[in-house]
Amino acid sequence: MRAGCGRTRGVPAADVARAGAPAVWAYVALAFPECPECPHRVDPEGAASFCVWRPVDAPHPFAALAGWDASS
Repeated sequence: MRAGCGRTRGVPAADVARAGAPAVWAYVALAFPECPECPHRVDPEGAASFCVWRPVDAPHPFAALAGWDASS
């Protein structure tokens, strides 16, 4: 898995099997020194803050918009 900041982490096989191999994981510990000011941190209203970790080979979540032409 890879965070927006570029950190990577392996996901234990047992966690993958138990969770059904989700495409996205939420990291709620936010224990890295840069987490408090990280631009990839998500701070939802009324819920705990978290970081989104995606599979290393996953495209950027907005990659599909790269070719979008708003003038059409």
